[in-house]
Amino acid sequence: MVDHSGGRRLYAAVWRWHFYAGLFAAPFLLILSITGAIYLFNDEINDALYPQLRFAPSGESMLNTGELVASVQRHYPNAVVTRIDTPVTPGRTAMAFVTPASGAPLRVFVDPGNARVLGEFVYTDTLVGFADLMHGSLLLGEFGDAVVELAACWTLVLVVTGLYLWWPRRQRARLRHALLGEPGARGRRLWREVHRLIGVYAAALILFLVITGLPWAGLWGGQFLTPISNALGLGYPPQLQHHSAAPPATPPAVMGDLGEMPWTLQQAPLPTAHLHHGEGQHAPGQAVIGVHQVHRILLQHGLPHGYRLTLPTPEHAIYTAITYPDRPQGQRTLQIDAYSGAVIANTGFAHYGAIAKAVEWGVAVHMGNYFGVVNQIVMLATCLAIIALVITGLTLWWRRRPPGGLGAPRPLAAARARNLTLITLALLLMLPLAGASLVLVLIIEALWRRWARRAGAR
Repeated sequence: MVDHSGGRRLYAAVWRWHFYAGLFAAPFLLILSITGAIYLFNDEINDALYPQLRFAPSGESMLNTGELVASVQRHYPNAVVTRIDTPVTPGRTAMAFVTPASGAPLRVFVDPGNARVLGEFVYTDTLVGFADLMHGSLLLGEFGDAVVELAACWTLVLVVTGLYLWWPRRQRARLRHALLGEPGARGRRLWREVHRLIGVYAAALILFLVITGLPWAGLWGGQFLTPISNALGLGYPPQLQHHSAAPPATPPAVMGDLGEMPWTLQQAPLPTAHLHHGEGQHAPGQAVIGVHQVHRILLQHGLPHGYRLTLPTPEHAIYTAITYPDRPQGQRTLQIDAYSGAVIANTGFAHYGAIAKAVEWGVAVHMGNYFGVVNQIVMLATCLAIIALVITGLTLWWRRRPPGGLGAPRPLAAARARNLTLITLALLLMLPLAGASLVLVLIIEALWRRWARRAGAR
């Protein structure tokens, strides 16, 4: 006779972790899925809500970018223009980033054919802007970013344990039932079947969304993956490693300090203008070249439009132009000395390391950009599947929980709990934040069980 008690105990252990992971991650998965679904269609939503700002009345003609910046500066004389995004396709407006003397930063829309300012909005006050910030940090800054990362890590556990619970273990008929559902299911059984089937068919896409989103997380991406990939020469282009001139005691300036950047360049050293070709610093009183001249330099290097141009600051005397198309193979970054007009960095996707290329490709698919409308629909379906899983999972829990109780699976025997802990810690070794939270959960559970035993003895 075969003893199946070990398998049953392991099943119960996995179910326990699935339960707790689902209960913790559920509210955050709802937020991330809804905001992610909105951002998938950010261009379509903004076109519908702000057509007067998004489309150029003058048609497809384009002036020198310098004229657009000058027009915005005249319109906002007490503000600073920090960046301008030129139209990716003809017939669209240019968008300038403006920091006023007081109040929130503005995004100002300019007709590229005649440099007329068409209007403005505060990004965070728009539906897409709200969804963007909520998706990345729950509007809570670095703390919110950490919570989102933690929820993403536990979602991996949720999917893996869910697949284990779903896997048919006996006769072949079970596989058919697992893939097609239980005919005639009603009530709670129906909710369970819907939950199982959506989970199994959406599992791969959910894992893809989580894995491709984690590189942007503050701890796993910023403190783990990025430094390792750069140290191995698999991240940002190696030729950028010697651009920083910061003294050893000073934290080096990185391209991420300039604002939005491709993931690959976030921690790449920021080129220092006066080190180009070993030249000395600029002469006292030397003027910064204008955007008109920068526009001509970019034309000479094959960037007529469709770039994001970050203007120089007192701290960083360089112009940075980036193309960030739907497909990362078209990414290109040119950085220009703001005093001499010399191109001090010219990098593209071909210069990226293997990990960087993989991340950029994953991000493009994650955001629904790479394969056009089909990509958007598939990612939207994944978001809807996650929402359905949360709703059905919470419904199953609510219907089985005892009145006034949590309804959690029973604790494991100590030996089994230790084994599962070792397995889980091994799985989470590459996810430090999730590993730390797991240790915290185990400590809390141990303290709770000790208190319960003492209370029972009394």
